[in-house]
Amino acid sequence: MTVWFVVILLCIFFYFSYRYAWWKRTVDYRYPRILMYHMIRDAVPGKKFNSLRVSPEVFEAQIRYLYEKGWHSYTMSEAIVQKEFLPAKSVVITFDDGYRDNLINALPILKKYGFKATIYLVNDRHDRDWSGYRKAKNEGAGLKDEPKLSDDEVRELLDSGLIEIGGHTYTHANLSKLDAMSTHYEICKSKENLEELFGIDITSFAYPFGIYLQSDKQVVEACGYTHALTTKAGIANLKVCDAYEIPRITVSGKDTLFVFKLKIKTGKRGVKK
Repeated sequence: MTVWFVVILLCIFFYFSYRYAWWKRTVDYRYPRILMYHMIRDAVPGKKFNSLRVSPEVFEAQIRYLYEKGWHSYTMSEAIVQKEFLPAKSVVITFDDGYRDNLINALPILKKYGFKATIYLVNDRHDRDWSGYRKAKNEGAGLKDEPKLSDDEVRELLDSGLIEIGGHTYTHANLSKLDAMSTHYEICKSKENLEELFGIDITSFAYPFGIYLQSDKQVVEACGYTHALTTKAGIANLKVCDAYEIPRITVSGKDTLFVFKLKIKTGKRGVKK
């Protein structure tokens, strides 16, 4: 009985160690943590993509943790411009797509703690379902039903002084499936339209689904973006990494505060992700 008890404990220990990689060394705090969110709202029982939904309570706990631990908040473009001089424990909060809860639920929390964020906004975001653009089996999975930011609400976010807007293609396109002309339209027209509509300069870009070809990076640069974010999990040294292939730390709606702290430490939850 004692032998089996020890074996079970060892199995639990190795599983926990693999899943959470608590033993991994902390990535240098001089490298900024770039966090990727989508929605700040409660999970929807029975729906797909609940990993994209971080509850307001959990989001505030995460921001409070960063605030209490002395993290410095920047927009993505600020972090790029100041990359040579960023202090240790710098963090960039990003939101993809342009959901209305970014204003209703996230902004009050950001204001409370004085944190900034960059929102990667899809231009044609209303009544559009990109659930199946990556995998056909996800068609109709409900992202179309999620309320998106109106143009006036985007202006309200910009007026707060805490929010930067970045490009995320015109229709949340899967760039790997487009021809050269369509790719140029999705990436460049998005930037032009957002700049004209809101009277701002757009320098930051994020690849929808994290899917892109090497040629897409060249288009992003040619269109006038100074950098681009991926969905690759990790922490980068902005001084030396490819400016058009910057990794982020994915924050899931399923993450506990313990997991969030691990991701801040190493960029990943466990050994592989």
